Amino acid sequence: MSANADRPLGIEKAAVESVLMRCRVFAAKIANELRDVRGEHFVYERSLAAIYYSLEHAAHVLSTVKGSQAQGPQHHR
Repeated sequence: MSANADRPLGIEKAAVESVLMRCRVFAAKIANELRDVRGEHFVYERSLAAIYYSLEHAAHVLSTVKGSQAQGPQHHR
């Protein structure tokens, strides 16, 4: 194999790391902003429900990723 064969994987890994860092920064920003939010800031309850659903979904995805790493590769039929 040539040295160039490994290059796309290196670029892909760097891209994943970059996105993970942006996710961490964004999550910290959300946490900081939610710290000061009160119920009266939400005129529409649906907006709060949308935020909650999105955070719950993100937490589920992360737990799935962590679970799959802990258990090793799984083959689905």
